Amino acid sequence: MRTPGENILEVREVTKRFKGLTALNCLSFEIRRNEIVGLIGPNGSGKTTLFNVISGVFPPDEGSILLKGEEISSKIPHFICHKGIGRTFQIAKPFSKLTVLDNVIIGALKSSKKISTAKEKAKNILRTVGLENKASMLGCDLPIMFRKRLELARALSTDPEFLMLDEVMAGLTPIELIDMIALLKEIADRGLTMLVVEHIMHAILELSNRVIVLQGGQLIAEGPPMEIMKNPKVMDAYLGEEYLLA
Repeated sequence: MRTPGENILEVREVTKRFKGLTALNCLSFEIRRNEIVGLIGPNGSGKTTLFNVISGVFPPDEGSILLKGEEISSKIPHFICHKGIGRTFQIAKPFSKLTVLDNVIIGALKSSKKISTAKEKAKNILRTVGLENKASMLGCDLPIMFRKRLELARALSTDPEFLMLDEVMAGLTPIELIDMIALLKEIADRGLTMLVVEHIMHAILELSNRVIVLQGGQLIAEGPPMEIMKNPKVMDAYLGEEYLLA
């Protein structure tokens, strides 16, 4: 049973602009240790931009981001990775000419000095995500379901305390989706904090302790999943009447 603890991530009045477009607008929220937080919103609401700003791909134009109380705003991605943030990408792009095992070994070398140690760690991670029998395949030969799992394995190989998942369940069949939800719950129960972007509302309801809703780069709602699903602002901005009818 996960019990939320102290804040692990704090986003304080973060703004990010791209020329004339304000992708994030004075955005503030906190995530507590051991939470699984869902992040939802319509396309263009700023979800992936937020991931990129937190992970160091883009610096914020204004505001600050704290990880375990330490300022990480404008730090480069490998610094932030070493501090304990891992992420997946919306479009899974493994090293296509490397084996599945080698893809994960690369991440494991962050904390393992020896190739042999990194290899053993990578094998354990592949076992966790159900890819042990795909270890010798090339990344480019994996179907979408297994690419999603490899993307997850690569993120786990860096030993994150805080894991950001960008639509890791998109494109899965209903059975594959059930399996992925169970896997993410199992991983979270080992002590990982997660921020999950997902358009599949069933997955958000199943996984999340709390949901954050963005629209136009601003936070418009925050709270328990079922409360968020009934929020009029969320209905208007994202879910629509067809969700209520369903």
